[in-house]
Amino acid sequence: MKKQQGFTLIELMIVVAIIAILAAIALPAYQDYVAKGQVTSGLSEITGAKTAYEVGVNEGRAAAYYTTANMGLAGATPRCSAQAVTAPDAAGVGANALTCTLAGNPKVTGAVVQLSRAADGIWTCTIGSKPAGFKDSYLPGGCT
Repeated sequence: MKKQQGFTLIELMIVVAIIAILAAIALPAYQDYVAKGQVTSGLSEITGAKTAYEVGVNEGRAAAYYTTANMGLAGATPRCSAQAVTAPDAAGVGANALTCTLAGNPKVTGAVVQLSRAADGIWTCTIGSKPAGFKDSYLPGGCT
């Protein structure tokens, strides 16, 4: 009698079940990782405009100066469905001075990343409207 070699059906089913369990754990973690990366990417797109904004504040520019074009922003990108600039007040305070409305993962689409400038020149990052399913763990370091 010859000895048969190979896997039994039960052994194959066990392997498939283990792979399914691992995938069920890994997929949500991966989606959260992608969502956090998209929020960070949206923030990085508007962060570069802080320099031009500071120049405008320091030179006492009029409100007409504060446009997406003058700040070096595209207005809309694959990551930010909309970018906006708000002129500072007379004291140099720019509440929600630079904003990016996120596009991409359904967990972050519609969230608004906002950079605000205080009178002393300190910038803060906040998230405006949050879509359903948005978690605080998606926020980049230093953002509230």
